[in-house]
Amino acid sequence: MIIPTKNLSSSNVSCSNCEACCCRLEVMIISDTGVPEKFIERDQYGSETMMRLDDGWCAAVDRETLMCTIYENRPWICREFEMGSDECIDEREKFL
Repeated sequence: MIIPTKNLSSSNVSCSNCEACCCRLEVMIISDTGVPEKFIERDQYGSETMMRLDDGWCAAVDRETLMCTIYENRPWICREFEMGSDECIDEREKFL
């Protein structure tokens, strides 16, 4: 179910309608949470980010369920990104 963007609020967002919009953001890995190596990209300076596929989606997202396949080992930034927060609503409005 897609919620019209003009009516988005934190009370409209739940796990059942999330659409994983935040999984299109660049995610820096700033602490060791156990992210599997196959999902990590490193730049020439050694900075680590979550690998994204050609279309911009995080490589750890299951495309059919839009669920994180490494949820227990997701980066700290993903853990701190709160569903229904202002940042969440802003990202949803960009993609829905």
